[in-house]
Amino acid sequence: MSRAWHLLTGEYPPAPGGVSDHSRSIAHALLKEGETVHVWTSGADGVTDDQGVTVHRWPGIFTPPGLVRLTRELDATPGPRRLLLQYVPHAFGLKAMNVPFCAWFAARRQDERALFLHEAVYPWSPGAPWKHQVLAGVTRVMLRTLALGVERAYVSIPTWADHLPEPLRSQARWCPIPSPLPLDVPVEAVSAVREALGGGPTVAHFGTYGGAIVGGLEAVLVPLLQRDEQRQALLLGRGSQDWCEALSRKHPALARRLHARDGLAPEAVAAHLRAAELMLQPYPDGISARRSSAMAGLGLGLPIVTHTGHLSEPLWRELRPVALADEASPSALLALAEHLLEHEEERRVQGERASRVYRERFALERTMAHLLRRGDTA
Repeated sequence: MSRAWHLLTGEYPPAPGGVSDHSRSIAHALLKEGETVHVWTSGADGVTDDQGVTVHRWPGIFTPPGLVRLTRELDATPGPRRLLLQYVPHAFGLKAMNVPFCAWFAARRQDERALFLHEAVYPWSPGAPWKHQVLAGVTRVMLRTLALGVERAYVSIPTWADHLPEPLRSQARWCPIPSPLPLDVPVEAVSAVREALGGGPTVAHFGTYGGAIVGGLEAVLVPLLQRDEQRQALLLGRGSQDWCEALSRKHPALARRLHARDGLAPEAVAAHLRAAELMLQPYPDGISARRSSAMAGLGLGLPIVTHTGHLSEPLWRELRPVALADEASPSALLALAEHLLEHEEERRVQGERASRVYRERFALERTMAHLLRRGDTA
């Protein structure tokens, strides 16, 4: 008898977020393989159908009171069951210290269980405030608890496997986060975006405009625009409108060339990205395969200007699917971006390499091969 899949996730569409997008991608890919798929997540109370995926929601589903109901309703579904936990410590409530939920998951011995680590633990530093040190310790206890009896583990970046106990650590499979966007974009949609932007080379950024990123982004984007009055900036993703307005107030001379598109559907985001000459993607911990915004650009075959960091996998240096600076300094990123904007043929070659590496290393099909255990996909 086949086992139905039950995805446990802190977020699922229409809730925004990278884990939300990834959870839906996995759920629908499993569905296409003929699997029965349930999703359990927080949200307004109810059971809905997402194109064949059964989605169960209620507020506080992963808190101790919610776990009583989760146990009852999960046990009411036909067995055997395969639980796949989309794990990010802060996604399950109790200020990222939901030990009861981890103990509950560990106790589900009647079900086959698997972990997908989007994030593993809160970073520990001896000089950090005591609250952060407590959080770092608790998240390590949580992960050790979750790992009890787990049959399979998947990690978004290889570094997360270091926090797993043996033998699970050695058996963990690397499953990079695939692009959240469609890879095929109608030519007419791209042309419409370019016409709306008014022409000129366009530099795009796709993200959520958090405080750890916008400082570095501004330090590169502003000089790029100032050096050529034809250049446009295209800001995509949640928070883009607010940041665009703040940047316009700070640099009023650039305001007419700053374009924000907040809340677009995935198809529209893909069309807007394709309309750009390149993407500018600084990250506080460097580019890594867990960055769905980077995967979006790679999948679409776009040149991406970014840099390495402590979470960057070796393949970024080995295969060079992006224009890679070895440091996060604005001057290094600015030089790379300027060079690519001035050399169309190099942009074309960089984009082709990005697309090829994405298909070979990051596409959703590789994750599905691991989940469905199709041969040796290591």
